[in-house]
Parts: sequence; structure tokens; C-alpha cells
Amino acid sequence: MVYKAFRLTVLSCVLMLSGCDSENSPADAGAEAVAPEEAFGVSEETSIDISLALEPAQLDWVGQKIFQNECAGQFQCLVHWNDGEAFPSLGIGHFIWYPEGVNERFIESFPALVEYMKQRQLNIPSWLRELEPFEAPWPDKASFEAVENSVDVAELREFLAGTQGVQAEFIVRRTKASFAKILESVPEDRKTRLKADLEALSSTPGGIYALIDYVNFKGEGLSDAERYEGEGWGLRHVLLAMETNPEITTLDRFREAAAKVLTRRAENAVNPIEKSRWLKGWLKRLETYRQPDGATAYIQPGKALVSRQDALEWGSGRVRT
Repeated sequence: MVYKAFRLTVLSCVLMLSGCDSENSPADAGAEAVAPEEAFGVSEETSIDISLALEPAQLDWVGQKIFQNECAGQFQCLVHWNDGEAFPSLGIGHFIWYPEGVNERFIESFPALVEYMKQRQLNIPSWLRELEPFEAPWPDKASFEAVENSVDVAELREFLAGTQGVQAEFIVRRTKASFAKILESVPEDRKTRLKADLEALSSTPGGIYALIDYVNFKGEGLSDAERYEGEGWGLRHVLLAMETNPEITTLDRFREAAAKVLTRRAENAVNPIEKSRWLKGWLKRLETYRQPDGATAYIQPGKALVSRQDALEWGSGRVRT
């Protein structure tokens, strides 16, 4: 019952984020469907037994919460192009979609999400399904803004608004998919401790939330392209940066390591905006990685363990990578 309780409890705090605004930084770093495990290079055979499973009804509820917090309930935010970016961000997780000729260091995730949706036999807008090659049809922000109120974009927003549960499922499965690849990538003398830390984080609602949010926020850390001065900032790098300290919880160690990793990224960045503007928001977001009150309580879908005010305060730290 306790194990079931913590899996459901995480729904109260998954991805506490805020809406699209001028202070958001660019996004980095989803019959049976083809899973995000495959889309992100992880096979079923290499997965490890660390559960992040959620029931369909809870996933729908999570999707609604993600939409409320990621986009602050703003319908327009579901298809959005941030200032200073060369690509649009779509859906509740602000999945990246590159236009033709754009190939930046950040992992593109929207095509994998759409492929997952196709295998789930969702009613994808025909123009999106038939797009060939599958690249963002707008070459730049100005081109997107010229058609932002078109029928096609409106149809895409409606579709993304109606599939929040599937998008949340994609994010959760992408997170779990990263575990085996991360373990494969680390030195042998670090595997045992890293696996123990993953298991400890996955056994509490706050830890599950931190893992899911961080992968959606900063990625898995498995791409060699996602580096500044040879140093990465994904989940892999946070886990490796966790220091042994019996005086504090595993979640506290994770939060401290994430702060170190993101501070290092900002200091290594060529663009000074990462340190002068974005880092503050990143660190505020990490402060949400804590156990919610009443963490062992059983909750029903739609009933949160955190107050509306807590959610609003947590969301204030939302700055994408």
C-alpha cells in the first residue's frame, strides 16, 4: 500500500512549472505503442527494474496539471516560439521541433512524441501526419508568427490540448528509458552507487518528481553535443555529481548536485545570459525538489497534496534550459 501510495502521490507535484513568458530560456531537453525507450535509443532488454508506472487516469490528470503549470493554462503556449530560439516548442513539455537546416546541440523530441502518438493510433491532424520530411514547417520565428492564427496551427493546439495524458506518459517513459543507458555509460566503480541513488529517488514522491522534471527540463545527459567546455548538464551528470553524505536525504543530495551542475553550465556558457538571467530561475526550480507534506497519504486523481499557493510559488522558478 505504501508503494502504491507514493506512486499516486507524485501526481500532486509532477512538473510544477509556470507559463510562457519573456524570462523563459530556450528549451533543451518524449495495441501497445512504440515506446519512447526506442525513440531515445533504449531497448526493452536494457531497461532496469525501477518503476515509474502510472495508471492511465492518473496520466490524464498529470497531463492537465502539466498544462496548467507549464503553460499557465495558456492555450497559445502549446505551440510556441521563444525569443532567441531557432525552433518552436510544442505541447505540455515544450518538445523541440527543428525546421529544415536547423540542427542545434539540444535533443529534438517532438518527432519522437508524434511517432509515439501514431503508434497509439491517435487522431493526429492530417497535415501533421502527412508532413514529409517531418520538420517544423516554419523556417524562423517571423514565419511562424505570420501563420500563428491559421487553421492548421489552431488544429495542432487543439490536438495537443486534448492529448495531455499521452504526452505525460511519454515524459515519464522517457525518464525511465534513460536509467539503463545512464548506467551503461558510467565507470564500473560508479554503477552500484548510482543505481542505489536511482532506486532511492524512485521510492519517494519527491524523488520521482525530481527525476521526471529534470529529464524534461535538462535532458538525460547522454548526448555528446550537449556540452559546454566538455561538461554536460543532464541527469547523468547530476547523478555522478551526487556526493556521499549520510546526514541528508538522497533527494537533498540530488538537489545540491543539480545546483552544482547547472551553475557550472552557466559559468561555461558562451552566452552570458545563462549566468546573468537564466541560472537564478534554474536554481529556484530545483528548490521544488522536496518531499511534499503527507507524502505517504493515498490520494485520488484530481486531489493534490500541495496547496494552490505552493504550486504557484513552485511555478515561479520555471525557466527552460
